[in-house]
Amino acid sequence: MLNVVNLSKTYRSAQDEVSVLRGVDLRIAAGESVALTGESGSGKSTLLHLIAGLDDADGGEVWIATTQVLGLSDAARATLRRQQLGLIFQQFNLVPSLSVADNLALQARLADRHDPAWQAELVERLGLGEMMKRYPEQLSGGQQQRVAIGRALAVKPALLLADEPTGNLDEATADDVLHLTRDLVARSGCAFLMVTHSARLAAMLDRQVHLHAGRIA
Repeated sequence: MLNVVNLSKTYRSAQDEVSVLRGVDLRIAAGESVALTGESGSGKSTLLHLIAGLDDADGGEVWIATTQVLGLSDAARATLRRQQLGLIFQQFNLVPSLSVADNLALQARLADRHDPAWQAELVERLGLGEMMKRYPEQLSGGQQQRVAIGRALAVKPALLLADEPTGNLDEATADDVLHLTRDLVARSGCAFLMVTHSARLAAMLDRQVHLHAGRIA
């Protein structure tokens, strides 16, 4: 579902050049969950941004199913993110003026892929049934992250990308949220790539890969 080939990225300023990614190769199958680890500054978030088409690479390829992301226009990348990708961040990025129900359905409706039966299953599995009329400010951090996960999965993405999705949660809540995410990923059949600093959380996924010196070690 995801195939990254010889991906490179260098950040340049007037004084310096920093090679963040130096030929990264990574494959993730449909239904597989992979943890991406590495020291701070190793390029983990950069890799996720390139996969999502949020930044341009200097070289290499990023394939999501049969689509080469790096060859797309900005508009085509935006369409790909809306229809094929689920994105979860440490900051929940919920829309404060929308209810839980509307936040959950937002991406799926924009992609014209809203499935009421699938959303109802997500609501049940995520334990959000009594919160559907609430607003983000009325929720705990763990509850907001559950809404963010539901929103990302509601579109039935081909690939779910998560950047430190439990970084703002206590250990028990983080474990609970990740167990649930992993189960929902298996249920939906999408591929799942998660950046984490936690060896404990990484061990909960199918496979772990480590980014070091700009390459997958």
